Amino acid sequence: MSAKTKIFVFKMKELIYAAILTLLAVLFIILLVIMFLPDKENTSSMSPQASTYIPGKYAASITLNNQALDVEVTVDANQITSVQFVNLNAAVTAMYPMMESVLEDIEAQVLEKQSLDSITYPDDMKYTSSVLIDTIREALDQASVS
Repeated sequence: MSAKTKIFVFKMKELIYAAILTLLAVLFIILLVIMFLPDKENTSSMSPQASTYIPGKYAASITLNNQALDVEVTVDANQITSVQFVNLNAAVTAMYPMMESVLEDIEAQVLEKQSLDSITYPDDMKYTSSVLIDTIREALDQASVS
């Protein structure tokens, strides 16, 4: 038998380093695969049926003494982000000075509750508040996903 026998000599330190680096590389690849695979929960929540509103700005009008006053509601897919007056002129603010403060109070409650249910307002402002709430509801009806 004239086979040439080869003997390899490894240092134990080199074997340990190689094993650790191989293990780290495998863990890194597994981590990358887990991170970049789409989640089943995320893909289902991004569907249009899961949304409450169609994102955008929606307006509804109030007519006060032949003056058109628009209430603009801005919504994201699942929440109301702002409620404000559009084209509010000096004549309307002079005739109805509490309109802006009532809307600010209603806006704060709507943004907190994300709903028009159980909005509270003072008794002396109930007619102004109810007109504004109805107008906001009209704008939200336009924004709602049917």
